[in-house]
Formats: sequence, structure tokens, C-alpha cells
Amino acid sequence: MPSRNRGVALVMVLMVVALVAIVATEMGSRLQLQIQRVVNIKDNNQAYWYAMGAEQFALKSLLELQQKADGVVHRNQPWAAEDIQFPLPQGMIEARLEDAQSCFNLNALQPGEDQGANQRLSEGFKAMLQSEPVSIPSYEADVLNDSLIDWLDDDPRMRPYGAEDPDYESRVPPYLPANGLMVNLSELRMVNGAEPEYLQALMPLLCVLPGNSEWRVNVNTLTEQTAPVLIAALGPGVTVETAKSLVSNRPPDGWQDVSDFLGLPEISALSLTEQQKQRLTVTTEHFILHTRARYNEASFSMTSLIRVSDGKQSSVISREFGGY
Repeated sequence: MPSRNRGVALVMVLMVVALVAIVATEMGSRLQLQIQRVVNIKDNNQAYWYAMGAEQFALKSLLELQQKADGVVHRNQPWAAEDIQFPLPQGMIEARLEDAQSCFNLNALQPGEDQGANQRLSEGFKAMLQSEPVSIPSYEADVLNDSLIDWLDDDPRMRPYGAEDPDYESRVPPYLPANGLMVNLSELRMVNGAEPEYLQALMPLLCVLPGNSEWRVNVNTLTEQTAPVLIAALGPGVTVETAKSLVSNRPPDGWQDVSDFLGLPEISALSLTEQQKQRLTVTTEHFILHTRARYNEASFSMTSLIRVSDGKQSSVISREFGGY
């Protein structure tokens, strides 16, 4: 074979070898990527099931708690511990429980048949908005209160400081109010008058119980940070200082009956109506569970709204993935 032909053949062989090497390298890289993807999916699934396991443990524990404590729930019980941690093989579960009845359920502002009760609740809510640490000016408090009621009611009539369909349709992008109960606290950001400058201080005092317009505050689980919620329940006659004093001087194991709380001089002097008294309780049906599960390099976070019914049954009302 002439030397020229041998040179061409050698070049072709080298090109084929190079091409095969490139293909093999690409196949190896893709194989490694697929393997890593499968590992990530497996780890994320394991973290997810760790979180679901923590949720089931919380359901059982809260049910047993109510059964053993005769329904009385207070902050000296194990559920109130900060950032509970459970070490697990190749992972960790972090959990934190909150009482969903130590905050103001925004759905309670939906108007009922008793106009007097509606008015008293609105006045209490506005007083809470204007108190520390939120300190919303009077006019802005009226706007947020009326806009929330318009968001929750099912009629097209706009309240003096409220907002209805035309107000929201004129925004960019346009949208419509729910005209019904809220499902998630994040809806508040869409309501007229919910200004970002106030939300950071306001959000810890608020919650939403989906499909539930009832609201009862557990006086045993309030903290000094959430003490202003008492103003919404009891009315403008209560100051932030009084609310914080009631919380800080609470018995270590809380009040065993709501009548013990109502008998305090600061409370008996308020001449509360029956509706206001019924908003107070020493038990809790709704809890919020924050869970973060880790497995290897994977992390999964979940927030669960739990209901415990009369110490007989516990169930999950809603789940929200992410956060915490």
C-alpha cells in the first residue's frame, strides 16, 4: 500500500477512535447525571416520608394530649417545646407546633346575622390593628377592616372604607375578590388596604381556618408577642399592657376553666357580652405543625393544619409544601 494511502487510513482510524471516545464520554456523563437524578429523587422521597411520619406522630400525640389533660391545652405541655428535633438514620426531623387558636382567624370577620356582634368584633379587630407592635393608623385600620369584610361577604355592596369588584378589576393585573371564606393566609396580600409596611408585624397575629368562620382564642397559649389578639376578642377596653400582664401572670399550667379567667378583676370590669365570653376558651381544636425533614443532601418542608375533635379524632385539614 502506498505511503499516502497508509497515512489516510491512519487519520481515519484516529478520527473513528476520537469519535468513539467522545460518544463514550458523553454516554458516561449522561449515565452519571441519570444516576445522580435517581439518587436525588430517592432522597427527596425519603425526606417527604420522614415529614409525613412526623405529621402522623403529631396527630397521635395531640389526640393523646387532649385525652389525658381533659381538653385543657397550655404552654407548659410538651407540644409547646421550641424546635423539636428527632435524629434519624442519615437524616433529621425538625418540628414546631403552634396553637391556631392563639391568633385571629380572619374568616371570623364574615358578617353573621347578629349585627351587634359583628360590630363589636370589627371594633376589637381595628383596636388590635392600631395597637403595638402593628400600630396601623386609624384610617388605614378602617380601610383594611372594611375591605376584609367585603372580601368575605357574598354581596356586592361596598362598605364605607371597603372595596368590591370594580376596585380589584381596575388593578394590573385585574382580579376579583373571593366573596367567600379565605383558604390561606396568603390571600391577605391581595386584599385592599393590606400594605406591606404593616404585614410583617401583623402576620404573626393572624391565621386562617379554611371553611371556618368561628373563632375562639385559647387564653392559655397566648404569648406576650400574640397578647394583642386578646384586644380583638375582648374589645377596645383592653390595652396592650393589660393583655401582656394577663399573659405574663398566667398560672404555670394555665387556667383550668375559662370561668377562672373571666373572674379576674381586669376581665370582670369589662362587662363582656355573652358572645365575647364565648370567644374565650382553655382548649384548642386547631394546631399548625411546621416540619422540616432532611435525608442526606435532600430537604423537605411542610406546614400542616391539624384538627383535634373533642379528644376523639385528629385529622389534617390542609398541607402546604415549602417554607419553614
